[in-house]
Amino acid sequence: MRRVGLVLAVSLGLSACTAGGPDTEVEVLAQPGEVGLAPVALGELPALDDPVLDASVSRPRRDPVYPGVGHPVVDALHYDLDLAWDPEERLLTGRETLLLRVARDSERLVLDLSPALEVTGVRLDGEQRPFDRRGQDLRVDAEVGKDDRHVLEIDYAGSPEPVAAPTTRGDFSTNGWTVTDDGDTWTMQEPTGAYSWYAVDDQPADKATYDITISVPSPRVGVANGQMISRTESDGVTTTRWSMEQPASSYLVTIATGEYALSEAVSSSGVPLSYWVPVGEEDRVDADAGLAEADRGLTWLEEKLGPYPFDALGFLFVDSESGMETQTMITLGMTEYTTSTPVLVHEIAHHWWGDLVGPTTWRDLWMNEGMAMYLQGAWMASEEPYTLQQLMDYWAQDEPQMRAEAGPAADYDPATFGEGNAYYSGALMWHEIRGLIGDREFWRLVREWPQSMPYGSSDYDGVVGWWSRESGRDLAPVFDAWLLGETSPPR
Repeated sequence: MRRVGLVLAVSLGLSACTAGGPDTEVEVLAQPGEVGLAPVALGELPALDDPVLDASVSRPRRDPVYPGVGHPVVDALHYDLDLAWDPEERLLTGRETLLLRVARDSERLVLDLSPALEVTGVRLDGEQRPFDRRGQDLRVDAEVGKDDRHVLEIDYAGSPEPVAAPTTRGDFSTNGWTVTDDGDTWTMQEPTGAYSWYAVDDQPADKATYDITISVPSPRVGVANGQMISRTESDGVTTTRWSMEQPASSYLVTIATGEYALSEAVSSSGVPLSYWVPVGEEDRVDADAGLAEADRGLTWLEEKLGPYPFDALGFLFVDSESGMETQTMITLGMTEYTTSTPVLVHEIAHHWWGDLVGPTTWRDLWMNEGMAMYLQGAWMASEEPYTLQQLMDYWAQDEPQMRAEAGPAADYDPATFGEGNAYYSGALMWHEIRGLIGDREFWRLVREWPQSMPYGSSDYDGVVGWWSRESGRDLAPVFDAWLLGETSPPR
């Protein structure tokens, strides 16, 4: 996610192939199934013992910052979501199939799901199971044993509502499924809010792969994470199917529906790039220029961090003032700032620091934001007539006030999620560590850390221990001073 900061102009460049708005002929990428304004099942699920699911094995836990969301029993492995959105009725109809591992012996399975969505049926391994609702908890009665794997199917429908965001920031106040006045939809859901539109273990430690099918009235289209496997149109309904083969935390999942113009290109390193811009907003979002800047930023980051770790990189523009590093399909507002190159660089950087490896709990948001902010700063200094040290000095002026208002970055007030302390304290810390261990060693470790546990998660002690071991220096005092201290350390 992005904080308000310095803005750089977006320059023009690389042209891209554009598939236009609502009158564009639909390209069929796969053989369509029967399409209607209801969930449409396409494709086959992996078997429960398929090794492809092993990458999704996680260790879920109660989050110490937001313990009311997420549960330690269900380890989600793969979500298959078949969704239909009726913009006139504001009605979402869903059929969810969840492949899961049981993380501990239990008498029930518990997932997060908004009370605004009515569950009409639950099946475990093909058999109907009794269930009840308690607030946002969907509780399924079942004697389950640790490490057993099951298929859980859930049918539901309703009018989703966003949830209050635990923040004092000005660029967002709610999370989850958001409906515009025109009936279009989008979502950003950090730290929580995925449960506003599907049943989920809504915590960062639990990563899973996703297949998402979206049916909407034409000329609208549904957009989600991963690669678009098919796009079909029948009887006035457009159905798209998306597949994300690398595990993702629920806060990194995105979905939007509306009239979108698609522009595409290929990065200098061969990564498929896409820009999804709402029809009629092309004057606010220049897709050709944006794709060129995305390629420049990605190329710079790959030189620092290594090859981009996912199959595709898209940018989805929505009616927001914020931005989010949703995995493989970055979600951005359409402001001058959120469409700027520094923001693109920041959100792309998260695909190594945050998406490939993320925090085990929300106590360690700094792990994502501190390094993404530092990389953004390094990019800015390479483009502008000021040095990185000058930029760090500038950022350091306001950091003590941010710490005073929200707390230390790794021990912040839960009501102040995503405030400046998570960004600037971490960035300043990384700059100090760079000075201590030297440029060559610093950039080697920045590159190797995400590769050390791909698609995994880590906590505070894990990061501190790894950096200390790999650098050959005890860096714990530096981490503790910047991330846990009540006052800012001297520079």
